[in-house]
Amino acid sequence: MKKDSKIALSVSLIVLIGFPLLFFFVSLVTGQWHYLLWSLPPSFTAGFTGLVLTLNQIRKKG
Repeated sequence: MKKDSKIALSVSLIVLIGFPLLFFFVSLVTGQWHYLLWSLPPSFTAGFTGLVLTLNQIRKKG
């Protein structure tokens, strides 16, 4: 796997997993669960899009 693919894969996973976890902890501390609820759709949309495109690029390259 090339360096570009590794970076793209890690960024996709950070957006897909890391951002919701970050907002989960913010919601836990503040007690305002709207932070988590409003962060889930954009995180999943961006994360899954990036993940699918990255995995397709990795499959094409070999």
